[in-house]
Amino acid sequence: MIIDMHTHIFPEKIAADVVEKLSRVSRTKNFSDGTLNGLKKSMDAAQINYSVILPVATTAKQVEKINSSAAALNEKHFGEGIISFGCIHPEFTNYREELRRVKNYGLKGIKIHPVYQDINLDDVKFLRIIDCAAENDLIVVTHAGLDIGFPGIVRCSPQMAKKVIDTVGEFKFVLAHMGGWKNWREVLEILGGEKIFLDTSFSTGKIIPRADFHWQEEDLELLNAAQFMKFVKIFGSERILFGTDSPWTSARSSIEFIKDLPLAEGDKNKILGLNAKKLLGI
Repeated sequence: MIIDMHTHIFPEKIAADVVEKLSRVSRTKNFSDGTLNGLKKSMDAAQINYSVILPVATTAKQVEKINSSAAALNEKHFGEGIISFGCIHPEFTNYREELRRVKNYGLKGIKIHPVYQDINLDDVKFLRIIDCAAENDLIVVTHAGLDIGFPGIVRCSPQMAKKVIDTVGEFKFVLAHMGGWKNWREVLEILGGEKIFLDTSFSTGKIIPRADFHWQEEDLELLNAAQFMKFVKIFGSERILFGTDSPWTSARSSIEFIKDLPLAEGDKNKILGLNAKKLLGI
């Protein structure tokens, strides 16, 4: 079983424009068209059983509509391997009621993005939301580390994540991009041993750039196999979740990276899907 814990789609009417804009900002190639059908085709080609869609609210007024749409998406595509999470925004004032609504809809968790939402993860506005999500037994997935579209800006550092853990306690906490994109040394030093989950999205191999942008070769480097194995050693294979960040990486290449690691087949299977299966309760 392969479960992709980190994907994105956009409404079909605007998907082409959104993907092109994000591709230019990040100077990276997209590997699907950003639509639901594009995701399904990618899943079929890579033999992925389930994909978790992570919507992001960039303003508070989007939250209720996105969560309603996520619930409708899950109901319509039940049995097709599509699982959408909900969202929340730190400026959304009625967050307690909204998180209960997310839970009642049957959504498994929420996605937050401190960079897009322009508030640090350890701000009280996020802390109270995360605490409430934990009370509702919701999975919380956050963007962590740098963001390729916002150079130099970190609103979820390993130090901030540690403060969340120390404040809220143990809960279903997923730090995307192996705990903090391009902050990987600090992730190992500060978060090693914590009962959190890391997803592999946009963190392994190399960035695939657009043909019309120049990159320095060293800037394209992500985690290689030896570096990745340090995470396995410190966090354990049971704490790592496979993710592609679709449409931004090749699903096939991402899977092959895991399959080629010097790990026992059981550990590879945990990373590729069994850990997510247990976390999602499917």
